[in-house]
Amino acid sequence: MKITLIAVGISAILMGCTNASNSSNPLSPISEAATASTQLQRMNISYPQTFKGDVKDNYFGTQVADPYRWLEDDMSSETGQWVKAENAVTQAYLAQVPSRDKLKERLKVLLDYEKVSAPFKEGKYTYFFKNDGLQNQAVLYRQIGDEEAQVFLDPNTFSDDGTTSLAGLDFSKDGSLVTYMISEGGSDWRKAITINVETKQTVSETLKDIKFSGISWLGNQGFYYSSYDKPQGSELSAKTDQHKLYFHRLDHKQTEDTLVFGGTDEQKNRYVSGEVTEDNQYLLISAAVSTSGNKLYLQDLSKPDSPLVTILDNTDSDTHLLDNEGSKLLLVTNLDAPNKRVISVDARHPQPKNWQDFIAQTDNVLDVSTGGGVIFASYMVDAISNVKQLDKNGKLIREVSLPGVGTASGFDGKKDQQTLYYSFTNYKTPSTIFSLDVQSGKSSVYLESKAKFDSDAYESKQVFYTSKDGTKVPMIITHKKGLKLDGSNPTMLYGYGGFNISLQPAFSSTNAAWLEQGGVYAVPNLRGGGEYGKAWHDAGTKLQKQNVFDDFIAAAEYLIAKNYTSPDYLAIRGGSNGGLLVGATMLQRPDLFKVALPAVGVLDMLRYHTFTAGAGWAYDYGTAQDSKKMFDYLMTYSPVQNVREGVNYPATLITTGDHDDRVVPAHSFKFAAELQAKNTGPNPMLIRIETNAGHGAGTPISKTIDQYADIFGFTLFNMGIKVK
Repeated sequence: MKITLIAVGISAILMGCTNASNSSNPLSPISEAATASTQLQRMNISYPQTFKGDVKDNYFGTQVADPYRWLEDDMSSETGQWVKAENAVTQAYLAQVPSRDKLKERLKVLLDYEKVSAPFKEGKYTYFFKNDGLQNQAVLYRQIGDEEAQVFLDPNTFSDDGTTSLAGLDFSKDGSLVTYMISEGGSDWRKAITINVETKQTVSETLKDIKFSGISWLGNQGFYYSSYDKPQGSELSAKTDQHKLYFHRLDHKQTEDTLVFGGTDEQKNRYVSGEVTEDNQYLLISAAVSTSGNKLYLQDLSKPDSPLVTILDNTDSDTHLLDNEGSKLLLVTNLDAPNKRVISVDARHPQPKNWQDFIAQTDNVLDVSTGGGVIFASYMVDAISNVKQLDKNGKLIREVSLPGVGTASGFDGKKDQQTLYYSFTNYKTPSTIFSLDVQSGKSSVYLESKAKFDSDAYESKQVFYTSKDGTKVPMIITHKKGLKLDGSNPTMLYGYGGFNISLQPAFSSTNAAWLEQGGVYAVPNLRGGGEYGKAWHDAGTKLQKQNVFDDFIAAAEYLIAKNYTSPDYLAIRGGSNGGLLVGATMLQRPDLFKVALPAVGVLDMLRYHTFTAGAGWAYDYGTAQDSKKMFDYLMTYSPVQNVREGVNYPATLITTGDHDDRVVPAHSFKFAAELQAKNTGPNPMLIRIETNAGHGAGTPISKTIDQYADIFGFTLFNMGIKVK
């Protein structure tokens, strides 16, 4: 569920809560705003009256009510009115939070510094991204040698409000042409624009309706890209189920593009991608029905009308191209290697029976990159980076000396580059860019961060705690030095736990604002992630998903037991799959948390697969239609279906974007409606719906500042803590 882009790198007492009424008009009456008293510790909230319908679904003989089904219709005026009304209530509440403006000003200071990416070489130019400080989007610059850098692409000119972002960038092999993709309003749907790098003139018509796609060039003729057929009805929420790979010739219209893969029942897959080897000899096609596991095919581009050759005909593993030298292919795979390995095979006979280990599996998860004619094997050791430099035959040259304990990334480039670049960071250390001399292995500081944050005043340490079933789980805890362990520290527990995604330590200027307030920031590496390979991922999927919630709850209990915090000062936060994590755990253990912050969450587990590409998430979740056993299991934790009457839930601020076409906002809408209707305690149940925004990628800095000021302000206010 991700697209890669090279770039630089979110106690009030409430009275008089109104439950939803069963009105014949879906939005009658609507309270346009909450009324708030002038006392900082006491507010009156009147939630919008949300119509409850009588929709029910039958799952294996069980009737399940879905009273807020109408909120799934993002094109209806009723849903639009509801969004407006909910935002009015939320903004009226947040306007009374005294710390919000202070936090906003501090966030502006923390984010107002020059941010520069590692450089990368394309053709005769060296390119890099730079944000002068508070620019909504990073600008792409280029230079030759030591000449003064010039602006090449400025995404801030794409739209007046900064909500159109650069969402992908791919140069032709000789660097003379580039295709860049743009996202409007945070949508996953892209447009692709191809220009001559010298003249900046377009050399092809703008391609539309591209989604979940990279660009892979074949010489200067054109490129491969992927998309779905435009859905009927809502472009935001309608199901997109059949991904297709196309080849676009620069001198052709998009309507004339060649369909390379997909479009038949035999080739029906939700995720398809194509990659051309650096020498233009082979095309590798990956096809998957879910976010884990892919089939793999090869086509010899040096022979006209060459047939597709099957490398893998099943989705039992994740396998992709690393590099090639002539007909020798290097593939990265977790087939028979849950922590991944690199294999070599002849392209003429590429099936697994002919594979030979090139870099064998170890006890630690492997990630691999190439540059300068060598290979870099990056291992995760308890979520911490360890990097080895290997020669082109896979033999160890040296271990790369890193500046500390944290995350190192980069180590890639052209085969003839002798200087490569990588970045290093952790939760308290802003990212520093290093140059690496491939021949000597010597690293030098290329660019230090200009972040306005005193790292030396903070400490970050890794602990291991025990989950409910006895599993040891790592967690990194960051805070000011000299922290008093008296249970009164505001603590943000952040988690994800899914889709084989690993949370490695990285600095965030927004999180710095939390740390400056005396906050503790804790990140556990939950099951469902990729920190310990495929087995760790699988242990948090389908009928084992509760393990993820148990790991998160155990992390909270550890922080409380060690007196970092207490239930009155503990907040939980996560986005997307992490939003599900927060939603499920706040319902299962409302006594454990003061504040819950689910962002763009997958919250209706019975219907997630009916929207956009959601069916592709079934590897992690299963679906309610799979079997009665799977339905029963999903019903035990699905947030929308598990809000109970008469429970005092933690103060909740749900966040989503009205243009989120990854996890459609209906998830958040329905969860908010359920909480507002059923919660009887004094805590606020609010939803903040960002307009003209999507799942998060490409969010302009101005919106980021506003969002985090609201999130941190809401959290500290409900903990009764004044901003310093």
